[in-house]
Amino acid sequence: MLDPDQRPHGSVSEVFLTFLKLGLTSFGGPIAHLGYFRDELVARRKWISEAGYADLVALCQFLPGPASSQVGFALGLMRAGPLGGLAAWLGFTLPSAILLVLFAYGAAVLDGPLAAGAIHGLKLVAVAVVAQAVLGMAKSLTPDRQRAAIALAGAAIALIAGGAIGQVEAIVAGIAAGLVFCRDGLSGEPQGDGPVLSRRAGFVALAVFLILLVGLPLIAGLGQGFAIFDGFYRAGALVFGGGHVVLPLFDAETVGQGWLDRDSFTAGYGAAQAVPGPLFTFAAYLGAASTLPPNGVFGASIALVAIFLPGMLLVIAALPFWEDLRRQSWAQAGMRGANAAVVGILGLALYDPVFTSAVGEPLDALLAAAGFVALMAWKAPPWLVVVALAIAGALVSVARTGML
Repeated sequence: MLDPDQRPHGSVSEVFLTFLKLGLTSFGGPIAHLGYFRDELVARRKWISEAGYADLVALCQFLPGPASSQVGFALGLMRAGPLGGLAAWLGFTLPSAILLVLFAYGAAVLDGPLAAGAIHGLKLVAVAVVAQAVLGMAKSLTPDRQRAAIALAGAAIALIAGGAIGQVEAIVAGIAAGLVFCRDGLSGEPQGDGPVLSRRAGFVALAVFLILLVGLPLIAGLGQGFAIFDGFYRAGALVFGGGHVVLPLFDAETVGQGWLDRDSFTAGYGAAQAVPGPLFTFAAYLGAASTLPPNGVFGASIALVAIFLPGMLLVIAALPFWEDLRRQSWAQAGMRGANAAVVGILGLALYDPVFTSAVGEPLDALLAAAGFVALMAWKAPPWLVVVALAIAGALVSVARTGML
């Protein structure tokens, strides 16, 4: 499946353990996840260049599915081949999926001021991590006036248009601006950062994606397991932007089909906010909590694979042609503009929803600033900042309520 001229740079076990750590500590939603990825894989481990990472982010913004999980899958693929991509997905996804399945069985306890304070502290971590990512990417990807202006324009477009569509429009505008204003100093040299899949693999993945999208509704009536796979596969194949954007589709495919009641759906969504990793793992809870068999662990497994599969197939389909495109000097100019627009999009997201959902008073701002200083000045590992702010949030909450 891999281009024979390219070779992986790492091992499958290395990829799995790296993404398992990220899966255990990456709180705050998809924008925050991209910040964690950048800190761990670009700044610390240097698996990929800053520009190459921004290129992947831009690509995955264009594709349906969970953008942060697709970026992680692509990074694992580039690091250790197809098994590396699978290892990255498993490492990043399993922690939250397991926690949500346990919650479906009633094993998770998220009530009380202690738990609520810890969850709030985790939201403050996201503020610090995304701020660090925006600052670092801005230094690298907007080094001149032209790209700084493109970043500002990208943020404005994303703000005015709103939602996932606004982000796509901002990147398209950034590409157009890059073609005009970012041609200086281009080398025309290949820009790839790792092994790429062959074109044959890309065509096969696209064919499988389309066959499943068209064929699954035809066999959904054969049993509840097929119906679950079809419903979650379509949700993953048709949603842009990932994260909370997929919730209406989840609601339609579960509550709307009578698989579980509204209260169970809402409780599971609340639990999904408290766990690390991708929000798409909410599908595991829904599969486990379904009142119709298959449910439990088996139902969770079906839903989890189905929701992520289309996005991963599209990454495999796009990467071979994406790498070829990046070798062209005119495309490099366009990607300079796209990367600058990504900085603007992330900068806007730093304010809303990351900052606005976490910082409600001066003490919140102080704790978030402390996390930012720990990351930037003290070079503290993100997992340590996660633990520290979770404990701080819990202590503040207990002090205010006077009870556990």
